[in-house]
Amino acid sequence: RPVFIKRSKIISAMRRFFDDKGWLEVETPILQPLYGGAAARPFITHHNTLDVDLYMRIALELYLKRLLVGGFEGVYEISKNFRNEGMDRSHNPEFTMMEIYVAYKDYNWMMDMTEELIKHIANEVNGKMEIQFDDLTIDLSDKFPREPFFGLIEQHTGKNLKGLSLEELKAAAKDLKVEIEPGASSSKVLDEIFGEFVEPKLIQPTFVIDYPLEMSPLAKKHRTEEGIVERFELFINGSEMANAFSELNDPRDQRARFEEQAKAKAGGDDEAMIRDEDFLQSLEIGMPPAAGLGIGIDRLVMLLTAQKSIRDVLFFPQMRP
Repeated sequence: RPVFIKRSKIISAMRRFFDDKGWLEVETPILQPLYGGAAARPFITHHNTLDVDLYMRIALELYLKRLLVGGFEGVYEISKNFRNEGMDRSHNPEFTMMEIYVAYKDYNWMMDMTEELIKHIANEVNGKMEIQFDDLTIDLSDKFPREPFFGLIEQHTGKNLKGLSLEELKAAAKDLKVEIEPGASSSKVLDEIFGEFVEPKLIQPTFVIDYPLEMSPLAKKHRTEEGIVERFELFINGSEMANAFSELNDPRDQRARFEEQAKAKAGGDDEAMIRDEDFLQSLEIGMPPAAGLGIGIDRLVMLLTAQKSIRDVLFFPQMRP
């Protein structure tokens, strides 16, 4: 009971934080003709009257960006997403997500806002900045450090993977004894290596910044570094809490990224994104430069209530029959 009371307070505190800054809470479709906004497998359903297959959304992103095109300069949504993939202590096929997009901002601004948000909610809900997990203390009070993606991999594996080809990345994964599926893309290989060697070591709050372009098909290219995008993920207690970027708003660049994702899907990556012509048309109309952020609410609740399994923060988690 105390965990679920606190869950409600966490969501309310987040909502008040955004509302007080003048950003608008909106609702976007759960049933979509195309799924997008993340690398994940969707659930498929069928609409009898229209006689068409529809997908349950895997992310909120592409519809919220359409609202930026429509002239809403700060929008957010707290809602359910659905991903037809594995279950473990931090994954449930149905989960609660918050995504927010603010026009005329970038990922540096969004990092500052994210840190302010996390600290605000912790203080509102717990009245302190420390969280105790058995004999481990997570301290939210200090400035969250910012560490580059490839720098962290080199620090923990001794290998510089920046700019390597797919075959070179697979060879590096083999040397590191990381199992890679035969049809894996460069993005998947890098993700597996990072997940194996770096992620579990990010205990205290850390912004991992400047991801490779191939891992981030919706993020804007870095303003100074080739092959890098302006993206960050926030990790706390070895788990991803937030994902954000300076949003890609160039329709030609976005189309080229979707084409690369299509090649990855054809090569066997069933989590690669598909091309969304309606979204591309909205970018052609004109989307302002913007920063976007996604936070997994269930994982945030796990953190702030010191729970080790997602099942302990969901009233009705999905269970094996």
